[in-house]
Amino acid sequence: MEYLAYIPSPSRGVINLGPIPLRGYAFCIIIGVFVAVWLGNRRWIARGGRAGTVADIAVWAVPFGLVGGRLYHVITDYELYFSEGRDWVDAFKVWQGGLGIWGAIALGAVGAWIGCRRRGIPLPAYADAIAPGIAFAQAIGRWGNWFNQELYGRETHVPWALHITSSEGGRVPGYYHPTFLYESLWCVGVGFLVIWAGRRFKLGHGRAFALYVAAYCVGRGWIEYMRVDDAHHVLGLRLNDWTAMIVFLLAVLYLVLSAKKRPGLEAVVEPDAPDGETEADAATEEAGEAGAGESAEPTGSTDTAEAEEAPETESAKEEDEAEDGAEDGAKDEAGSAAKKS
Repeated sequence: MEYLAYIPSPSRGVINLGPIPLRGYAFCIIIGVFVAVWLGNRRWIARGGRAGTVADIAVWAVPFGLVGGRLYHVITDYELYFSEGRDWVDAFKVWQGGLGIWGAIALGAVGAWIGCRRRGIPLPAYADAIAPGIAFAQAIGRWGNWFNQELYGRETHVPWALHITSSEGGRVPGYYHPTFLYESLWCVGVGFLVIWAGRRFKLGHGRAFALYVAAYCVGRGWIEYMRVDDAHHVLGLRLNDWTAMIVFLLAVLYLVLSAKKRPGLEAVVEPDAPDGETEADAATEEAGEAGAGESAEPTGSTDTAEAEEAPETESAKEEDEAEDGAEDGAKDEAGSAAKKS
């Protein structure tokens, strides 16, 4: 059957720049991390935090997240690395794909907690700041699966079908649902949802992050159901479907309880005031001191004027008394002259 439209797959997912291999999967992960840190930094500053704090904590969170994501993938798909005929060394080849978002978020949160604790910052506030950035990072990172020709669904004839050409790893060339694209678009929507809801409902104390988790789980549930790659099943459902449902319920429970216990936003997200606020406060204090000095100067000049006027008043009194005495003397002399006459 001829397809009039479809999404082509790249002929290869790596470009060799001399002895250095440049892998599309790694590039997508790196770009996603950069976007998450950049957006998280802007949101953190808007909440009253210092510039650079998000990046400093990300130094802890990102490595932990990568390790956690790889561990989750290797543990849940252990047969790909430890069954007969497999090489266990492949478990360390992250560039070939295979990062479980559940493990990445879980262990990444541990790394973020360490970084926040070292700086005296509440983890929920930090999580709220980076939540939409994580969603956008996932959206970008899913394109790494496109470079590796992985993460696709059932066969389809839709115009946006993904054309798989590789036969490695048990793949069957054909046209499939591009579930990597579905999840990428869903994550973009989740990111914008968290930004809007955070402003509209003032989601603080970790609720913005909980909303991101709950919304992602909803999308991951139906997208996971479309996938055809090998996976463990429990009661007829893929393991990731069960994980999505459990995590969704926990996120919703946290949203409800947190809203009742600590409504609104945190008053302070970072103990030390940002540099911008400190300089503004200093400027305000200087202005106040200058105003106080100006108001004090008239008072001093008034006192001086009064002090200068005081001697003049006393001199005037002395002159008046002298004039009164002269007048009395003149009257006495006049009276004496009249008697003599």
